[in-house]
Amino acid sequence: MGRSTGCHNGAVTEQTHRERITTDHPATDRVNQPRREEGIVRRDAQPIEHERPEDWGWHGETGRAGRIASWIAILFILAYLVGNHEGRIEDIWIVGIAVIMILIKVADFFRRRNAWRAQ
Repeated sequence: MGRSTGCHNGAVTEQTHRERITTDHPATDRVNQPRREEGIVRRDAQPIEHERPEDWGWHGETGRAGRIASWIAILFILAYLVGNHEGRIEDIWIVGIAVIMILIKVADFFRRRNAWRAQ
């Protein structure tokens, strides 16, 4: 068993967490960051002010393959209409979800068509 954290459910309290940071990492400092939580950095480093998603390789678009895959997902959802269920409530939900997905696809089509970054 591990050491007791002082909580009944095994969660680490904020004070215990701070004590571990101080004990386990003596070469770190706490830094106040604007509009963010308190940061912990090495003594010789500066905290990162802002990271853009593009820095990590994410540009917010899945491209043509993602658009094709979303149509395939819609077809798979509609395939759930074929089955041995007797109630029609399931069918209403399935069709409703598929219609919402199609509306999102249509809105995305018009957004991309009118956007300067359309692919």
